[in-house]
Amino acid sequence: MTTVAVVLLSGGLDSATVLALARRDGFECHALSFRYGQRHAVELEAAAAVAAKLGAVDHKIVDVDLATFGGSALTADIPVPTNDPGDDLSAGIPVTYVPARNTIFLSFGLAWAEVLGASDLFIGVSAVDYSGYPDCRPEFIEAFERMANLATKTGVEGTTSVHVNTPLIAMTKAQIIDTGLALGVDYGLTTSCYDPAPDGACGRCDSCRLRRRGFAEAGVEDPIAYRHPVTT
Repeated sequence: MTTVAVVLLSGGLDSATVLALARRDGFECHALSFRYGQRHAVELEAAAAVAAKLGAVDHKIVDVDLATFGGSALTADIPVPTNDPGDDLSAGIPVTYVPARNTIFLSFGLAWAEVLGASDLFIGVSAVDYSGYPDCRPEFIEAFERMANLATKTGVEGTTSVHVNTPLIAMTKAQIIDTGLALGVDYGLTTSCYDPAPDGACGRCDSCRLRRRGFAEAGVEDPIAYRHPVTT
């Protein structure tokens, strides 16, 4: 019997790797992406390409306008922080954090999973290499999973016990890249930049720097184009 899962798919390298891992483990994957008012909406094109390449049986893009609230450099007229060579990555919770984003996305994923009769949600959070977001921590995932089993008809009736899968939670970016390459992930299809342009990723935002550092540590060339020189 095929096991159904909902996979949150942003179009970045982490979520692409998670989709590949779920497919490897035999899940019938329904990919879910969001048009949430993000300045880097080009990631949705990447998500569609990744979903097709890695064999998702379905890919939905949901509109939920978080730009209505703002409060983030990704959804409001706030500059995306850039860093010069030698700078540390942003300390604390950076301005690129989108308030409650993963809570909202997982809630939509939970709704779809309940309709599909799926017990499994997948999300590409990491507690090792991350930009300080509170909704990427194991404590948050565990709390959401408890809530999910209290808040759904299937959970209350005992027909489905929801599990939020976080296969990257203890992996570095280099380990994630190595894992994905072993599974045939084409990272040239992905995008990670918070402030992309037609001539490539910025190369200087925290997300670009984490990605570039991961490829450098993995000893693999990053297949995407950058507008600025390498900064690690």
